[in-house]
Amino acid sequence: MYFGHYALAAAIRAKKPGLPLVPVVVGVGLLDILNAIFVLVGIETVKPDPAALPYIYFDLSFVDWDHSLLMAGVWSVLWAAIFLRRRGVALLAGLAVFSHFLLDWPMHGPDLALFPHSTRHLGLGLWGRLGPWSWGLEVLFSAALLTYSWIKDAERGRRAAWPTLLIALLAILLSPWLSPMQWAAQLQEPAAHLAYGGLLLAGYVPLGLLVWLYARQSGTGSLSGGSR
Repeated sequence: MYFGHYALAAAIRAKKPGLPLVPVVVGVGLLDILNAIFVLVGIETVKPDPAALPYIYFDLSFVDWDHSLLMAGVWSVLWAAIFLRRRGVALLAGLAVFSHFLLDWPMHGPDLALFPHSTRHLGLGLWGRLGPWSWGLEVLFSAALLTYSWIKDAERGRRAAWPTLLIALLAILLSPWLSPMQWAAQLQEPAAHLAYGGLLLAGYVPLGLLVWLYARQSGTGSLSGGSR
């Protein structure tokens, strides 16, 4: 899952409008950011696979240091610890990170290990079973969360137009027909996995834009989005 993580951040922010932005908005994408870095430095391994629909086009051969159950928990705790001065914020920050694993679980094939180098892997494999339709499923999931965001924001006299537009644009760019990962998978190694890591990392640069949009919407320009 990709843009669905952004949509979840939007829903959490709509539910808790005074929540600091960075802990949750960045937290939902942290595991993929780490995955991009680990692939680029050679700690983790991905292999080009044009059949890996709907938009990834790579087999996630070894992503245990960020996408295993154990490490997802470890990174959640470490991320939460950064914000420990405010326990409520720390709890939501940790949950935001772990939500990434929970949302990936139904979509991924059996590439989510229990712990690094475990022989047992998780993943319900909807990407493989549904192919391009799994992208549509993620669109519907995101639309439901964004609808919730619109409703909650409307109750407070706000509009979620710009964040919604951003997430919609990301959904279009990561469609089975436009995904830049398809181009990356056609490259020879080591260019292929380097392109994968670079594109994945670039795919979460818009998290910063999302934080800015929410800060701008709050009228304060603050990344905290409020005091509580």
